Amino acid sequence: MKQAPEYLLNLIEPIVEGLGYECVGIEYHPHPKHGLLRVYIDSAQGVLLDDCTKVSHQISGALDVEDPISGNYHLEISSPGDDRPFFKLSQFEQYMGGLVQVHLFSPIQGRRKIKGFIENVEGDEVTLREDGQLYKVPFKAMSKARLVPEYGAVKQNIETGAGNGE
Repeated sequence: MKQAPEYLLNLIEPIVEGLGYECVGIEYHPHPKHGLLRVYIDSAQGVLLDDCTKVSHQISGALDVEDPISGNYHLEISSPGDDRPFFKLSQFEQYMGGLVQVHLFSPIQGRRKIKGFIENVEGDEVTLREDGQLYKVPFKAMSKARLVPEYGAVKQNIETGAGNGE
């Protein structure tokens, strides 16, 4: 997964969690002129702009003091959204049965992308089901993974008029 280096995780995660939020994951894309440090936060009540601002101020202060990143970068604090990225194996367990899109570093069973339902998480391996086919994917083989929002039930209700008094 595109997780930030350990030294950034060790600095940022305790700050986010100390403020009462879940640190979903941290991405770091270094670049000499326009690097990006993106921190995904969440909470049971959801995440508002004020939450992002509060976390941003605390992380900015720590980054200014510790100075772990050389060069210019932009700090972005974000909610993970409905298509939340996955950074940890435990996130697959949390969304068992959910639909995910996984990109792989190298092909597994001839596939570099799999869009399937999370069937099982055992050890460091995630089993995905796509069109009746099972794929056992080692976590370290994933370059990127995201939850795929399922709006089908809502769309069906809108199209059929179900639930609106008709």
